[in-house]
Amino acid sequence: MKREYTNLVRFFLDELLPPILRDNKYFMYPIFYYWFKGKYISEIMQFKKNVYSYTPEEYSDFYKKISNRADDRPTDMNRESVEHIIRSLDESLSTLLDVGCGRGYLLSEIREKKNFDLTGCEIHNGLKHADIKFQSGFVENLPFPDKSFDIVVCTHTLEHILDLKKAIHELKRVAKKQLIIVTPRQKYYYYTLDLHVNFFPIAEPLCQQIGLVDFTCKDIGGDWVYVAKLTD
Repeated sequence: MKREYTNLVRFFLDELLPPILRDNKYFMYPIFYYWFKGKYISEIMQFKKNVYSYTPEEYSDFYKKISNRADDRPTDMNRESVEHIIRSLDESLSTLLDVGCGRGYLLSEIREKKNFDLTGCEIHNGLKHADIKFQSGFVENLPFPDKSFDIVVCTHTLEHILDLKKAIHELKRVAKKQLIIVTPRQKYYYYTLDLHVNFFPIAEPLCQQIGLVDFTCKDIGGDWVYVAKLTD
């Protein structure tokens, strides 16, 4: 299911329904049942309660076993966000790391339009292009030295991370010149179909968490697209 369609579903659920109905377990159950194809529904609906007791391995295993109606889409980002990221890349730089790269959609788009030395980082390697380097790792503990990459990109990842402060520290640690972060613009509800643990309905909490000075943060199609320059 395309991101544009899921944005419409989210708008209906989060903006049009009264909260007492929006976060009602019995109202949301059939929606969860459809979205997650009828499997592990009770566990998924209790995700926000149980996730803080998961070990990293349990957290990874949980995501590996579930499937939803959006699994076949190439990226969680909308097209406008992708194009904004590509336009924002500083072409005077040479190395780029995509943290939480998934199957490499964004890296492939950058590869087609720009000339960077590309690396993807994810728990498991799903990259389709052999000429894009890959390193297995978690965003909270990136397997790279300080300032390893001119540009670090992290899209639709931080909303899933339990230790947000540590993850942001790691992204800033390995970035040398430019940092780009994308998260959904989303209200908190207990029953959310995307299993997020961090929510940014407004930009200021995200910008404050990142803590850089020279940046822009724009709402593009339901995403916060944060682009910052780093100083030595």
